[in-house]
Amino acid sequence: MRIRKHSLYILLIAFATTACNKQIDLRPSDFIDPEGAYQKVDDINKGLLGAYSTLNFRSSMYYTSIITDENMLPSENSTGSGFATHRWQYDGSFLHPAFKDNYVAIDRLNRALSASWKIPVKPSEQEAISQYRGELLALRAYCHLELIRNFAAKYEPDALGVPYMDSSMNSKPARLTFAQTMARINTDLANARNLIPAGFDDRIRITSIAVSALQARAALYEKNWDNAITYATEVINALPLASKTAFPQIWKDNSNAEVIWKLKRVEGDEIIGNLYTQAGFLDDPAGSRIYYAASYKLTNLFDKVNDVRFGSYIMIEPGRLADNKVPNVVVKYIKADGSNLTDVKLLRTGEMYLIRAEAYAEKNNLPKAGDDLNALRAARITGYTPVTIVDKDIMIDNIITERFKELAFEGHRHFDLRRRNWVISRNPEDAVNALGAVLLKPTDAQYVFPIPNSELRANPNMKPNPGY
Repeated sequence: MRIRKHSLYILLIAFATTACNKQIDLRPSDFIDPEGAYQKVDDINKGLLGAYSTLNFRSSMYYTSIITDENMLPSENSTGSGFATHRWQYDGSFLHPAFKDNYVAIDRLNRALSASWKIPVKPSEQEAISQYRGELLALRAYCHLELIRNFAAKYEPDALGVPYMDSSMNSKPARLTFAQTMARINTDLANARNLIPAGFDDRIRITSIAVSALQARAALYEKNWDNAITYATEVINALPLASKTAFPQIWKDNSNAEVIWKLKRVEGDEIIGNLYTQAGFLDDPAGSRIYYAASYKLTNLFDKVNDVRFGSYIMIEPGRLADNKVPNVVVKYIKADGSNLTDVKLLRTGEMYLIRAEAYAEKNNLPKAGDDLNALRAARITGYTPVTIVDKDIMIDNIITERFKELAFEGHRHFDLRRRNWVISRNPEDAVNALGAVLLKPTDAQYVFPIPNSELRANPNMKPNPGY
């Protein structure tokens, strides 16, 4: 199934232009009326798909990836794309797509959710409308979680969070605290899990297991270690880790092993692999252009021979060395046919193992944390020998490093460093084209993305992040 871009707007316009056949029914031509757009249960599904269509890798992965130490900017990249962000030169004039796209999606969700209570529902449609309401609530929670990850001043209870929009009527909302925002996210997720049928298993939409995964991720950010363990365990028990044979096929779209939720991408959609490499790269690896390369810092962490993740994520192309080009090619989003168009994986079981391991470590249950860390490594590394770690700080350092490898190029590294209040530090060989952007400290303004100036001007109740 393809979720088409802008389908909700097209739907609304179509309904608005055909619903008025009496003069008394006429409404202003620039007003899209949800009462006219949503008239039956299937319309709610179309509105839901319109919200799904807003999600994209630029909102969830792009900028989060290039500001960290997992990428480097090769001199051969002359596009200019993302340069200022990679070099930490952004200010309030930077309109991060995560801000715009997530609030657009939320507005669509709120309109569909509100309409779902006003339309007639047949007895045979009760399960469907319940599912759609559950997806709408869960997707609203996901979008707000993405906003809080990107724009919260800190991941601390009293820090500035983001406005939580549960209605399309509040045009000038104020920022809640981080704790208040997380409470609203958790409420939406708790309500969603009671509405989505357990048997619904479409992985390009939010299922009940995806809700559990989002609850585990939310618990990680608010440091609710008991909930993190509970919800991550639900996912782990339902969806095991991929085998070493299946794992590389996940990234070629040939397997859904351990994929909890993904964005389906088809011809005409934006292409995630184009962030890293020129189209058709595999046809001419030595001659094609790399836009962003895997950092040496990341590349050197892998067991390049035995770790299935290394070959799935990164290729060392020696032919590029002859031309003094960076050889560390990101191939995670290149299909077997050489195209860069792959589905965007948003939730995987591997992440759940690391969430649970970190939660166990924070609760000083190091044996349990070690069990999860060793289980994940054994699933990825041939001939892996389990290790025993008896120091909490060393255990947490191992887990964060494992997240660096396991979740590379999936939009987590920046947030993981922020959760720990750790610096972003680039190795010298990774900063040759970064214009001095080598160390970004938690006290630096650019450690946190800015609230866009355009939003601050339009909404007097919105406060900027510190330093902007």
